[in-house]
Order: sequence, then C-alpha cells, then structure tokens
Amino acid sequence: MPAASILVADDDTAIRTVLNQALSRAGYEVRSTGNAATLWRWISQGEGDLVITDVVMPDENAFDLLPRIKKIRPELPVVVMSAQNTFMTAIRASERGAYEYLPKPFDLKELIAIVGRALSEPRERPRPAPKPEEMESIPLVGRSPAMQEIYRVLAKLMQTDLTVMISGESGTGKELVARALHDYGKRRAGPFVAINMAAIPRDLIESELFGHEKGAFTGATSRSAGRFEQAEGGTLFLDEIGDMPMEAQTRLLRVLQQGEYTTVGGRTPIKANVRIIAATNKDLRLLIQQGLFREDLFFRLNVVPLRLPPLRERSEDVPDLMRHFLAQAEREGLPPKRIDPEALERLKRYRWPGNVRELENLARRLAALYPHEVITAAAIDAELNQPVPTPAASPEPEESLTAAVERHLARYFAGFQGRLPPPGLYHRILREVEQPLLSAALAATRGNQIRAADLLGVNRNTLRKKIRDLDIQVFRGGG
Repeated sequence: MPAASILVADDDTAIRTVLNQALSRAGYEVRSTGNAATLWRWISQGEGDLVITDVVMPDENAFDLLPRIKKIRPELPVVVMSAQNTFMTAIRASERGAYEYLPKPFDLKELIAIVGRALSEPRERPRPAPKPEEMESIPLVGRSPAMQEIYRVLAKLMQTDLTVMISGESGTGKELVARALHDYGKRRAGPFVAINMAAIPRDLIESELFGHEKGAFTGATSRSAGRFEQAEGGTLFLDEIGDMPMEAQTRLLRVLQQGEYTTVGGRTPIKANVRIIAATNKDLRLLIQQGLFREDLFFRLNVVPLRLPPLRERSEDVPDLMRHFLAQAEREGLPPKRIDPEALERLKRYRWPGNVRELENLARRLAALYPHEVITAAAIDAELNQPVPTPAASPEPEESLTAAVERHLARYFAGFQGRLPPPGLYHRILREVEQPLLSAALAATRGNQIRAADLLGVNRNTLRKKIRDLDIQVFRGGG
C-alpha cells in the first residue's frame, strides 16, 4: 500500500522543515508550500490525503479556504494550526470543517497521532457555521496550554448533544463554558436555561425542575412549567449538581435513561428534548462513597468530563483577562483604564482564591473607583492586601552580606599578617568561606535564590549547584 500523502502549508520555513522531517520519518509522503494558492492548486488537482495548514498565510486566510476545500473534497481531513490561540479560533476551525485545531507551538508526537487518526476515520460533511453576528463576543479568554485544550474539546462538542460534566472551583467560569457550548452549538436557536441546585430549597427542586400541576401541593394554585419544559429544544444547565437531593436525583436519572418525565402531581409522561450540561465544585466520587450521590446518575452525567483549571494554574492568562475585563467595563460606561506592566506582574503572582470571578470584580472596582487612568502596582498591592515587595538591592541585605564576608575572611587570614598562606590551604579556605558566604546571602534574601545569585554576581544555575554540593539548608521566610 502506498504511503499517505500529506500537504503542508505554512509561510514559516522553519515550521515547514520540521513538519517535513517529522512526517517523513513517520512514513508519509510530504509536499509543502508557503502560500495558499499552491495549496489550493494541489487540492483542486486531487492531490493529498490530508492537509496541515496555518491559518494566516500571505495570500489567503485558511478559514476562507476551508469552505472551498470542503465543497470540492468534503472527505479530505484538514488540520489547522494557529498562533492566534483563542476560543474563537478553535470554534471557527471546527465550524468550517477542520478535522482538528492545533495551537502553536504544538507537540510533534501529538500531531503525528492526529494525522494517523484522521487518515483512519471516515469523515462527515461539516455542519453550517454560525452567522457572523452570532460570533461577535468572545466568551472565553486565555492562551495558556490548559485553556487551549479546553477550546479544542469545546470545539468538538459544539455540534453534538453529548451530556457534559464541568468540574472546577467556584469562580472558574463553569456557566460561561456551558453558555459557550449552547451559543455556538447546534441548539443555539433554542433556549438556554440554568438552575442552581444550591440556591433552591430542597423541597422545591423537583417542582422547579419538572414543573407541577394545580393542587399538587399546598400553594400550587395553578399549573407551573418546570425548567425542563422551559428548555425544550435547547440546553438545560444544572449548576452545583452535587447539592441535588436524592429524590430529585432519581427523577433526573429517569429522564436521562428514558428521555421523559412527569410533572409533580402529574401522570402523563412528557418527552424531553434538551441537552444536559451539569457542573460541580465538589468531588462527586467522594459524595458517592458517602451515599449522597447516585453512582448511576454520575455515569449518566459524566459522559464528557471537562475540568476547568483554577486561575492560579494558568497565571499567564491573567494579563489578557484583566485587559479584557477593563475593556468590558469601559464598554459598559465606566472610565477607561490601563494597567502598567509591574501591576500585571503583581496580579500574576497572586493566588486568586476566587478565581476569574475575583479578578473580574477587581477590574470593575478599579474601573469605577480608581482615580487615575493608569493602574499601578501600588494600587494592586492595596486592593489585594499584599505586602509591598522588598527591593532586590535593599541596604540591609548588602550590609549583612558584607559583614559576613569580612567576618569569615578576617578569621581565616588574621594569622598570616599580610603574608600569603601556604598553597595547600587555598582550597580549604575557599571551601570554609564559600559555604557561610552562600548561607549569608540566602538568609539575607529570605531564601530567594534568584536575588541571592544577583547579589553574589554569579549564575543562578551555579548557585543552585553550590547549594546542592555544599548541602546548604535554604532559609524559607514565613508570612
């Protein structure tokens, strides 16, 4: 059987070279080009079993080329690469029929695996893309590897009705992800209905979910539609599913198993045509062990698990998020604000116990109340109740280090009265001075090895090696 032929298009010569070598070693025939026109000519002539293309090329955007490819060769898999690593890039790639979206830089092993998978799977025609006016706002922000993986998973889920279980700490954006799945999916013409289990009295959850008939219980003076009925044809988002009482869990399981439900006080089954997305900030497996959550319901809901990382695990996204929230506040009528680089570094170092929600609240508060246009590091320190960092070259550490050097040198050279010590003593003197000197520098900088290396004027890797070789106990400051 002849080797599969791969067409590569990227205006970066280095990337083309790397892909050529990697794909050739994997046993594929490779043709590469730096422009879209040549790629289109090859495809229109029937060449290639798979395409790997960058989004932005000198003569045409791959997103404009993809519909034409799908029109003449709908079964040809296209893998899209992009340095524009946003949620909308992943969505556009998926909606225009790309087999896979890979953010740059990418892992070559992963790319080879994707190529193998794409060549072995039958392809379906892509579904129509959302209209441009439906894609005006960017619902998710972040370019970190963790967010890139979420974008890729979401893009694959958009045109399915698979049940999704979103887990993550409070404030990580679980409802935002659920809304994105709905707003950019095939049910976007239907309603998006959300219900928070933790916010509703336990004895009313069944009525809220499934509705009730007149007279079903005291106070039920008329029929009321539940959230399932309100979400008909669309998406039902079950937030904080871990707080759902066992009775309601049993009724929900029946809906997922049989596709129908009855209202409270009703007898006639009602067909349910909704997509279920659930979310939790609790460990459901632990709740199962404690007898507080049904295991069979968990497996019904956990068809596609999606974990949202806390903000502290993707601190590189903080600057983009902060600028996004400040711009959003300005669009809503609050004064325009900019934030200086040092202030952004402060934000990246903060632990964010409230995650993205805490950052958004901070941005809105600063936009509304901070008196200056440029937000400074001092303003961030004050808002987050952070101690002001000690300058790297403060007088006290340098004085302590100088005193330590003088003390140790004086002790070992005092007996020579200006004469050089015997040659055999040099290594012992160096060793016996070096260890306390390094210890003094680390103590003066409260264990900060980067600052200690700068203070000593040595390479950071050299300092780390000395610490290891001399078995120096690194000081760890409290607070």
